Amino acid sequence: MPRSTRIALRTAEASEAGALHALISANLVEGHLLPRTLDEVTVHATRFVVAVRGRTIVGCAELAPLSPQVAEVRSLAVDSSVRRQNVGTMLVEELQRRARREGFDKLSAFTHVPGYFMPMGFSIVPHLWMPEKIFTDCVKCPQFRRCGQYAMVLPLDSIADPIDRDVQIVARHA
Repeated sequence: MPRSTRIALRTAEASEAGALHALISANLVEGHLLPRTLDEVTVHATRFVVAVRGRTIVGCAELAPLSPQVAEVRSLAVDSSVRRQNVGTMLVEELQRRARREGFDKLSAFTHVPGYFMPMGFSIVPHLWMPEKIFTDCVKCPQFRRCGQYAMVLPLDSIADPIDRDVQIVARHA
């Protein structure tokens, strides 16, 4: 892959909250994400993994703790210019590694497109199996009980580390 098209993954910085919010908002129009406020994204910016090409953020996803045992893939968004290049999969696989390293037992996702997560090992489960999500977020959501999202879970102890694709994980030092 030519260097100019190489995608690198790293932890987002608080100063990038505006770019994250813009990417999430752009994907919101397509109906796949729930809205996030700029303040919320700013507070949680360092929980995001970003995919960057050069200096441009082309994808993001948040590892959001729901409990000491369960974390969620939240606000997975990919710029339309890099769709079908496995950027979303790279982000989810990096969140899997981080969730396992941080001691979570399960990684969850709530999605309108369960087929996207199934090849990565996620299974559809009844919403009631995810009380951490229901009592953390769902009860406050205007779409509660009518959202149409599928609850999905990936047990982290039952999977090997995802195979690294042609991706570079970079650490950023202040």
